[in-house]
Amino acid sequence: MFDLEYLIPLALALSVPARAFPAHASLAGLRTEEWNKALATLKYTPPPPPPGPLECSGTKLVNDADHPFMDPQPGDIRGPCSGLNTLASHGYINRTGITSCSEIITAAMEGFNMENNLARFTCYAAFLVDGNVITDKLSIGGKSDKTGPDPPGPATVAGLSTHNLFEGDTSMTRADAYFGGDNNFNETLFQEFVEYSNRYGGGKYNLTVAGEYRFKRIQDSIATNPTFSFVAPRLFSAYSESVNPINFWVDGRQDDGQLDPEVARSFFEKMRFPDDFHRAARPMNGENELEVLAAHPIEPGSNINGVNTYTPDPTSGKLADKCTLYENHVNRTVRSLYPDPTGDLLDALKINMHYFYTSVQHRGCKEIFPYGQ
Repeated sequence: MFDLEYLIPLALALSVPARAFPAHASLAGLRTEEWNKALATLKYTPPPPPPGPLECSGTKLVNDADHPFMDPQPGDIRGPCSGLNTLASHGYINRTGITSCSEIITAAMEGFNMENNLARFTCYAAFLVDGNVITDKLSIGGKSDKTGPDPPGPATVAGLSTHNLFEGDTSMTRADAYFGGDNNFNETLFQEFVEYSNRYGGGKYNLTVAGEYRFKRIQDSIATNPTFSFVAPRLFSAYSESVNPINFWVDGRQDDGQLDPEVARSFFEKMRFPDDFHRAARPMNGENELEVLAAHPIEPGSNINGVNTYTPDPTSGKLADKCTLYENHVNRTVRSLYPDPTGDLLDALKINMHYFYTSVQHRGCKEIFPYGQ
């Protein structure tokens, strides 16, 4: 996944002329001369320390008067993460879809009651490859297909829509990128989500349904997508995608792990909290993703020679081992995309890598310093 054949198209996709380099565009994968041109146009903003846990961590109304739903305006950005789209629609993060890790972590805790370490792990892992570490800005998606013209600038900024990093194949409600439309809600897939909820969950989406539907989507991609890839970091985000609706979209007053598909539609398609929605009753850490994997264990891997050629990749981090996921992400993914940073870029990477480490420090993981201490 991290060889030159992968990095070259990513660099080309993210490369834009320095005279108008967007402040939220990632510098990952650019050549040294492109870095230098871009950095000359950007102001370095050292990232603040990540927010700590909530002081009041119980359930509360989150679709409130201070956070009304507003439709995206022309030029606003939405992306592959329904939760972030919803937080933007309600103003928990900037409604433009241009945000920062500190804002996302606070919003995920306030809006969904996501546990602090999980919010840090998810955001910094994504930000290091999809965000602009110089300006401390991140786009939650790419081009604004549904809401008007692209944001000003000479090229589309992929942000969290960059394929096979956190956005990726085998989504529950979006097609694989190979088929196009991977940034858009897919009604056909949602009806399969409903069908599986009816078949395995008595009309509700729960952990049993999640295990069956995740496996189905993986098998679909193996059988139809010749470029299917299911390795870290996408491996992690795919299983998070399976359990996040159960953990964060069930009203905290209900608190039973049983999600009504029409409530799910509100998030998946409409990008909004249901009326009178209360966040989860306690901070949720996502550990139940291992239950989804246990229903149909599968090794990380990819189709290596067309459809139905799925081959395990022993070098990928595995879901249960967050320390290895952290180490691989820092030593392989990030280091490959930023092979020789200097100056402010080097400082920014070191700071954000340390913030990423704080999300797994409590697990006893060893801090990695690919660029030295």
